[in-house]
Amino acid sequence: MMLLSISLLPNSSASFATVAFAVPKIHSVFRQSIRFKVHAFLNKPLDSSSAPASNRPSILVDSLRVLEWDKLCDSVASFAGTSLGKIALKEQLGYLNQTFEDSLRLLEETNAAVEMNKYGAMMDFNGIDIELVKTAVQVARRGFPVSGTEAMNVVALLQFVEMLQSNVKAAIKQDAEWYQRFMPLTEMIMELTISRSLVRFIQQLVDEDGSVKDSASSSLKQSRDQVRLLERKLYQLMESIIRNGVEEVSSMEVSEIDGRWCIRSGFNQRMTFEGLLLSSASGTGSVVEPLSAVPMNDALQQAKASVAKAEADVLLKITQKMQEEIDNIESIFSVMVRLDVINARARYSLAFGGACPDLFLQQDKDSFSGTDASLVARTSVALHPTRRKWTMYLPKAYHPLLVQKHQQALQKAMKDVKNANAEIRRRKQQGENIILREETNMNLQSLEAKVAKMKEEPPVPVDIYVAQNTRVLVITGPNTGGKTICLKTVGLAALMAKSGLYVLASEPVKIPWFDFVFADIGDEQSLTQSLSTFSGHLKQISKIRSHSTDMSLVLLDEVGAGTNPLEGAALGMSLLESFAEAGSLLTIATTHHGELKTLKYSNHAFENACMEFDEMKLKPTYRILWGIPGRSNAINIAERLRIPDIIVHKARELYGAASAEINEVILDMERFKQNFHEQVRESQHLLKLTKGLHNKLLIARKTVKEHSINQRYRKVQEISEAAAAARSSIQKRAREYRAVSSQQSQKILESNGQTSATKSEAKVEKSKISEATPAVFSASTSRLPLSERRKLPSVGDSVFVPSLNKQALVLKVDPSREELLVQAGNMKLKLKVTDVFTR
Repeated sequence: MMLLSISLLPNSSASFATVAFAVPKIHSVFRQSIRFKVHAFLNKPLDSSSAPASNRPSILVDSLRVLEWDKLCDSVASFAGTSLGKIALKEQLGYLNQTFEDSLRLLEETNAAVEMNKYGAMMDFNGIDIELVKTAVQVARRGFPVSGTEAMNVVALLQFVEMLQSNVKAAIKQDAEWYQRFMPLTEMIMELTISRSLVRFIQQLVDEDGSVKDSASSSLKQSRDQVRLLERKLYQLMESIIRNGVEEVSSMEVSEIDGRWCIRSGFNQRMTFEGLLLSSASGTGSVVEPLSAVPMNDALQQAKASVAKAEADVLLKITQKMQEEIDNIESIFSVMVRLDVINARARYSLAFGGACPDLFLQQDKDSFSGTDASLVARTSVALHPTRRKWTMYLPKAYHPLLVQKHQQALQKAMKDVKNANAEIRRRKQQGENIILREETNMNLQSLEAKVAKMKEEPPVPVDIYVAQNTRVLVITGPNTGGKTICLKTVGLAALMAKSGLYVLASEPVKIPWFDFVFADIGDEQSLTQSLSTFSGHLKQISKIRSHSTDMSLVLLDEVGAGTNPLEGAALGMSLLESFAEAGSLLTIATTHHGELKTLKYSNHAFENACMEFDEMKLKPTYRILWGIPGRSNAINIAERLRIPDIIVHKARELYGAASAEINEVILDMERFKQNFHEQVRESQHLLKLTKGLHNKLLIARKTVKEHSINQRYRKVQEISEAAAAARSSIQKRAREYRAVSSQQSQKILESNGQTSATKSEAKVEKSKISEATPAVFSASTSRLPLSERRKLPSVGDSVFVPSLNKQALVLKVDPSREELLVQAGNMKLKLKVTDVFTR
């Protein structure tokens, strides 16, 4: 039956394949060709000028490798929010050909981003798919239709910039000072122009998930309705066919192959309907398209092709709208990548507690002076008085990779503690036996102890103080004492400052700008070039000597090592003297040769330092002692390790009494230096306490002053309220007096024939009322002639108020009531004409 139905319609099936798949295939190929061209175009970077120079000297590449600069670049790039930001940041950090002005500009940008992060104005760049934005810009520029997802990412970018601008405006509105503190990022952000009409246009046509809305066009809505109708009918048809084949209902299901609805049957299942065999495999069954479904499947394919065409038309409209703003969008895109790079530098600096370096430039060969004040003012912090005599001042500087490694280990340990706590709670809830819970508790205690130990033992910082007249610094100390870490810390600090990064230090730092940083660290043995360790070092130092300038930093590890000690010391002394005379701006070398320590006493360009060693614990402290040459500890360590006394005494005799005396002098110097540093630390602690107390006194003084002002204001308010109440009471008593006096006078005139007793009572009553009125008021008023008292003054006249014994200014006159509104000092009174005297 199945084979017969296939052979009955060979032409129809062939024509069906042609008709049904012609439009989708053409559309798919067209879209794939577009994507191929787009991806080919994407291989071209937007800005190829930022690529690092390829003609970099090999010794510089080797120096960056031994300093592990690439690992630091990866660490900083991890703080970028976008993929293109990570790439651009690695390129910028790997460039290292910046001029001094470039380095200042980079530091200025980083400092502004740090301020924006502290204020909360900076935003997270992780929400933008910058790659899709780049694709959308390039596709639109070539005139091809963008995808819905690309269009929505353009909208997200524009909305992100608008919100960033709002944050900056809000900060400036709160305090205008933020405008300068955010510079130059303020201008960079505020100069961007956002096309709100483009945002609204895209949002009207595309959903947030990137799909074109039904309302985008009438033809699209009609085509989609047709697709939904046909799919519903096809589903009902397939269900009807399956239900009719009751025998095989359990082994048949509706399926879709290349957009065509069909029925999938089990292996060796007999079909009860006619159809086209689309696929069949041994052991997996077959897929058949019922003949009754062929017309509707053909119509469905045509409807889907109409949907695709309508969607392409809508997306082409978006492309045409974007082309009107393409230059502006591309500018915003470039600025956002740059802001992401700047913000990554700032976030790294904040995450590890960096300090903004005071970067300066050497002007003369033998003198070090600051750069133009306008340039330095943008990045430098206020100079500490103790730093002005230093060429390089790095107090409590950390090796960035050690700090990162410690933080990662600490975070992992804390996560293990958290997981152990969760495991304990889980076991308690499940009621596991006590033994397992005790084991988990012991494990938790050990993890907590590990975390506490890691918190108590962070990486040890180093203090680097290089005086102005020092050209070569010689550091001595035992193996694994921290000499190499010290060299790498200085080298990475110089590169970080030059690249616009904060230096990881607990205090503000001062560091010169170096054109190159050269380093010879580690074992440079090469079997392929027949070079020993000694030869490898000499080859590297020779390259450094030829490429270094008077503005370079040179770091040499174990100078003169790997050969005869006497010859190695002589060669090391000669090399360092050559660097001091006509070599780099600053050379820092580590060594075990005691002869190199004597250069300081014959050449003022040299300085000594040593790594401190704790003889009691027999381990290094990783701290640097400045101005002190290192001393030998081998014999003392042997004695503490209980080597037989006869061997120790013999060793001291062979070593010589003079050398022992020198070691004793050095030991005294170390003790003096340690005491000095302890006193300095104590002084700094007391100074900090003094500053704290001074600040508290200032706060207390301010509080007392504010309290005094508040009390004075409260007293004035109380006095004013009491005065107002008193004036009101006086005026009330005066009105009562005038009313009673008028009534009594009228009674006296009407009853002249009253008895003397009645007159006496009236006088007594009048005297009582007079006592209730202030004496000065009654006395003064009674002395005024009636004609003078009743004369109406004019506004602006000066009158005398006897009750107050003061002059007052007339503010208002009411002739009908014979009342005046006058002002005496700060008081305003309403009086009768009879209560004042007009002069």
